[in-house]
Amino acid sequence: MPSVAFYTLGCKVNFYDTEAMWQLFKKEGYEQVDFETTTADVYVINTCTVTNTGDKKSRQIIRRAVRRNPDAVIAVTGCYAQTSPAEIMEIEGVDLVVGTQDRDKLMTYIGDIQRDRKPMNAVRNIMKTREFEELDVPAFADRTRAFLKIQEGCNNFCTFCIIPWSRGLSRSRDPESVLNQARQLVASGYKEIVLTGIHTGGYGDDLEGYRLANLLEDLDKIDGLERIRISSIEASQIDDHVIAVLNSSKKMCRHLHIPLQAGDDAILKRMRRKYTTAEFAEKIEKIKKAMPGVAITTDVIVGFPGETEEQFENGYKFMEQIGFSEMHVFPYSKRTGTPAARMDDQVDEEVKHERVHKLIDLSEKLQAAYSKQWEGRELDVITERVVVGDDGKTRLAGYSDNYLLIEIEGDESLYRKHCRVRLTKSGVNENAGELVEVLEVKAPVALQA
Repeated sequence: MPSVAFYTLGCKVNFYDTEAMWQLFKKEGYEQVDFETTTADVYVINTCTVTNTGDKKSRQIIRRAVRRNPDAVIAVTGCYAQTSPAEIMEIEGVDLVVGTQDRDKLMTYIGDIQRDRKPMNAVRNIMKTREFEELDVPAFADRTRAFLKIQEGCNNFCTFCIIPWSRGLSRSRDPESVLNQARQLVASGYKEIVLTGIHTGGYGDDLEGYRLANLLEDLDKIDGLERIRISSIEASQIDDHVIAVLNSSKKMCRHLHIPLQAGDDAILKRMRRKYTTAEFAEKIEKIKKAMPGVAITTDVIVGFPGETEEQFENGYKFMEQIGFSEMHVFPYSKRTGTPAARMDDQVDEEVKHERVHKLIDLSEKLQAAYSKQWEGRELDVITERVVVGDDGKTRLAGYSDNYLLIEIEGDESLYRKHCRVRLTKSGVNENAGELVEVLEVKAPVALQA
């Protein structure tokens, strides 16, 4: 049986794409083996190019695959492959470069290479692509939560970001295709679906009269689906229709990841973000009113070119005022090819480091405050892992709909069950709870032949 090994760098969308590529190999009778420990016939490296470091790490992994088995077919895909195919083709031992499209042709390309042993650069201009690449993922290793990719690409062109050049412009998956795959995932036993994409909130921008809110309404009607979560959405894309769905739906999770990136208007303008802090705050207010208790997590870039101490302090106060339930904090990293990399007033690394730590401390403070307010209250948790403690007791851990990780005592029969849990002790990254009851779980609907 031929074998394939994958290595994925970067974001959740890349991990989804890798799962989708694995389905193609599976259909051709391949077995998947571990990248680090087993020699494979084909190596697929799914690369990242968000930072210069992403490029460097991608090159290291490609060389590692070549060393592991010089006779194997080495295929490189993903964002770095899309933006710098010639650079990758120069690495000795690389057989195939496919970017962030045409992956449905992967098996044909690999077959040609195995026959002719001629290296192939199959990357073409992503900016001309207007179709969503249909690649299904019917199953994931973690059976409680399934990712469903609904959108690809981005039209925003923020000054720090290379993504539109590596993923192309925004394009949406056909609604019927999304709904069919959602039904399939529910039939396979998934209770929660996480909608994912490069710019998920842009879903429907290229469709006639059908937007993200319409998709959420249609997903809401699927029997057996208990939770719908959006992986990430821009504040500017949360319109009144989306807010109305968040308010009326029993399935929408009370958790939204809304990237802020900076809490100062002058910096936001230089980043070419499409909102002011006042507009962002107003949107958050509306969401909190529509969905009481909602957890709002965010991404923040620290030390963007020209960020003064005063602007950093403005941002700090703004984030504190919004009351995020968690913040993912990144020091600004120069990305060759982006306008921000050419800006004057690059911030000193040490200053960046100091500011990052201040914001991580703030994030932990906000996280603790958010979970504290749930102490003594009941939440619904889908358990997704079994932990045996030092005391020998079995515990189960899972996420509530508002994204609190809660651990409860119980036996393995509770694994992957939908439970009502009382939060007894809050913490920063995890919380303790006790089981109140196991909720009735609807049986997955059988797929129509």
